[in-house]
Amino acid sequence: MNFLAIFKLTIPVMMGYIPLGMAFGLLLSKLLIPWYYAFFMSVFIFAGSGQFLALTLFASQATILEIGIATFLLNLRHTFYGLSMISAFKDFSWKKNYLIFGLTDETFALLKTSDVPEANREKVYLWITFLNQCYWIIGSVVGALLGNVLPFNYEGIEFSLTALFVVLSIELYKKNRLHKPFFVALIIGLFGMILFPPQKMLILSLCLAAFVLIVFKRSMENGK
Repeated sequence: MNFLAIFKLTIPVMMGYIPLGMAFGLLLSKLLIPWYYAFFMSVFIFAGSGQFLALTLFASQATILEIGIATFLLNLRHTFYGLSMISAFKDFSWKKNYLIFGLTDETFALLKTSDVPEANREKVYLWITFLNQCYWIIGSVVGALLGNVLPFNYEGIEFSLTALFVVLSIELYKKNRLHKPFFVALIIGLFGMILFPPQKMLILSLCLAAFVLIVFKRSMENGK
C-alpha cells in the first residue's frame, strides 16, 4: 500500500480533525494563551477532549495535579482500545509505542476498518497514526494563530468528531462478519444513557461492555 492510498484512508479523519483542532486553537487564543501551547499540547498530549478539558481547567486556575487526574479519568476509555489492539501490535518493533500513544477514537476505528496486508501492517498503521496527529496539530496551530485576527463562532463544531466516529463505526460494521458485538454495544449504550449518571455514563458503559464481551467471548466469536 503506497502513501497516496494511505492518505486517502485518512481523509475522513482529516475533515474532522482540522476544523475541531481549529476550534481548540481558537479557544486557546480566547483565553489569551500563546499559540505555541497549541502546538506542544497537540504534539505531546494529542487528546482532543483532554486538551479542551485542560484549557477549561487552566482558565479556572486548577493545579497541575488536578488537571492530570481529570485528564486521566476522561481518557480512561483508551485503555479498552489498547487492550483490543494487543494482538495487532504484539509483533511490531519499538514503533508500537507511538502507535499506542496515538490511539485516538478515530484512529482506532480507522485501524479496525482498514484492510491492510499483514506484511505492510506496521508501516501503514504508523502512517495512519502520524497523519492523523498532523491534521490535529495543523488545525490547532492555525486556529490559535487566527484566533486574534478573525472573529469566529465555533458553537457546535465539536459534533464533527461525533459524526466522523459514527461513519467509521458503520464502516467497521460493514467489514466485520461478527455483528453481535455491535448490537451488544448498542444495547449497553442505551442502557447506560438511561440508568447511569451522565458524568460516569461512558466509563461505566465501557466497563459493562468489556465484562459482557469477556464473559461471552466464545459465543460472540461463534455467532451464537
